[in-house]
Amino acid sequence: MKVSILTVVFNGVQTIRQCIESVKDQDYPLIEYIVIDGNSKDGTQAVVQSYGDKISRFISEPDAGIYDAMNKGIQLATGDIIGILNADDFYANRTVISEMVAAMSAGHFQGCYGDLEYVDSVDETVIKRKWISGSYKKGAFLNGWMPPHPTFFVKKEVYEQFGKFRLDLGSAADYELMLRFIHKAGIKIAYLPKVLVKMRIGGVSNSTLANRIAANRNDLKAWKTNNLTPRFYTLWLKPLRKIFQFI
Repeated sequence: MKVSILTVVFNGVQTIRQCIESVKDQDYPLIEYIVIDGNSKDGTQAVVQSYGDKISRFISEPDAGIYDAMNKGIQLATGDIIGILNADDFYANRTVISEMVAAMSAGHFQGCYGDLEYVDSVDETVIKRKWISGSYKKGAFLNGWMPPHPTFFVKKEVYEQFGKFRLDLGSAADYELMLRFIHKAGIKIAYLPKVLVKMRIGGVSNSTLANRIAANRNDLKAWKTNNLTPRFYTLWLKPLRKIFQFI
């Protein structure tokens, strides 16, 4: 199966090279690599262009934010499976894609996810948190569960059938998409119980109480836009589950 990997970036000259290298070094032979840049002005474009034909498709133009850029990449992708790797992130080892494809092929799965490590923004060898996803059980979203989006791979046909990212949900757009695909549509997903992606610390959704309240509002909107009803504790369990990532 052909795999399309999408990287979206804006002024990411400090990290984009490591991201690209982690894709380039994968041992899986059928990878289409698409980079969508938001018209960076810091040298990002030069770094991407230095890889020549190692980048299958490169677009640099203004966009309406990260999820708009992701939607552009999904539209361009020609692979059977699509994965999204942000410019601040990198694959944990060179076998991530081959292991993911093997897992999906073994059970005719439509999606796959794994575990994620948060690393220091300066020294990526320093692990700050570890997100152990665990196997998916039907109804898990009601208990605040979700897989780490950077580890989430899904067949292109799923996007074609159930849609791409909504642009009106802020940082909850990836949560809404996985809620729609996994909880509502019930796609069949595989779990790889190993770290697939390393992410540099720097997210904003939980950095302050105000940000958490805003995130909760968008999480609730994610349920409502899908005509779904969370339990009274669902949206508070979601951030509380992150406590275990520090243990």
